[in-house]
Amino acid sequence: MGGPRDTTPPVLVNANPPNKTLHFNSKKVVFSFDEYVHVQDIQKYLLVAPEPKIVPNVTSKLRTVTIQIRDTLQPNTTYSFQFGDAIQDINENNPIHNFTYVVSTGSYIDSLTFNGNVTLAETGKVDSTMLAALYRNLDDSAVYREKPTYVARLDSSGNFYFRNLAAGTYHLFALSGEGGQKMYNNPSQLFAFADSAIHINQNVQPVKLYAFAQEKNVKPVSKTPAAVAKKPGPKILKYTTSISEGTQDLLNPLTLSFPVPLKNFDSSKIKLTDTLFTPIAGTTVSIDTSKTIVTVNNNWKEDTKYKLLIEKDFATDTLNDSLPKADTLTFKTKRETDYGSIKLHFTNLDKITHPVLQFVKDNKVVDSFKLTSPTFTQKLFAPGEYELRILNDQNDNGTWDPGNYDLKKQPEIVIPVRKKLNVRADWDNEADYIL
Repeated sequence: MGGPRDTTPPVLVNANPPNKTLHFNSKKVVFSFDEYVHVQDIQKYLLVAPEPKIVPNVTSKLRTVTIQIRDTLQPNTTYSFQFGDAIQDINENNPIHNFTYVVSTGSYIDSLTFNGNVTLAETGKVDSTMLAALYRNLDDSAVYREKPTYVARLDSSGNFYFRNLAAGTYHLFALSGEGGQKMYNNPSQLFAFADSAIHINQNVQPVKLYAFAQEKNVKPVSKTPAAVAKKPGPKILKYTTSISEGTQDLLNPLTLSFPVPLKNFDSSKIKLTDTLFTPIAGTTVSIDTSKTIVTVNNNWKEDTKYKLLIEKDFATDTLNDSLPKADTLTFKTKRETDYGSIKLHFTNLDKITHPVLQFVKDNKVVDSFKLTSPTFTQKLFAPGEYELRILNDQNDNGTWDPGNYDLKKQPEIVIPVRKKLNVRADWDNEADYIL
């Protein structure tokens, strides 16, 4: 109706002072464009290197964008103003990708470069919201208490690229870009560090960093009644089970999950029986440390009916709720034909010290196995599509361990396997993987 849609970004017509100005001493920079523009999420996108104590003020009006410099710039220093995708046209929000303005307060523009890559150690994936950071201050504690000298964004592959660097020795980190702090102040924050100082010169080599969160950012389960909203009515203990459509998985225990932690619990008042109410030998019942999950472990037989007898007074929760009467759960186990068998062969597995094979669904590790040979077989495996990862389990404890900057300990590394595994029920599933 009005011609083709505008897909072209604004074009810079003029910069005052010009880009790459030497002996720069202006407090204001004005960019003029060929169309009306605005700045979007400037606090998110704008990176100034070296980092000033007071962030510049950036505004837009009609076809211009203005930088108001509110800090005293250092002498004989090259400054870069990296706008990312912040400058966009008014009509279609087409951004000028990675728009950068460079000036020097001295007689030359620093021209050294440095690049590398940041990967998440636990998953082998990339978080492009992170920032690579160079610190001229070589004190180990600098990353806790001050902002970096230079920062660079990660691209979608985790690569970073520093330009217009001054020669010297730096410490290299990767920091979470959320919140704009540009410091490491939370052990649940994604973080990475280089083992040794980086000497920026003409021959500096790329560096690979592995990011980790030293602590998981998990909200604790509240144990106070006030944390749970209750509607008026009978005080009945609520729970859900792992039984799906009356069927129990052969490969996992039966679980009872409670929305409110249990205050009192007696495992002897939960019994697994056959259909004639004969107790099943070898069954164990336990509760986790959060007091919200009860686990019934048993060596399940396929295509078999069971009953779970739960006595009325087996438990009360922290709201003093209990069962009004005894419960009986009747269910049946799956058949072996509901599962597929898998046989996987890995090439180059010998390069990994203690390999652990991880099966991943929805970004969660649902199963893991130590690999003692290049070929892994499993008779019964739940159908579905899985991502595969290989953990280099250096301390051989069967699980991924994060790093610790204070101890200068790097995280264990997980290698993602590119090809997914699709397990079909009642089928021999075989696949070859080259690591």
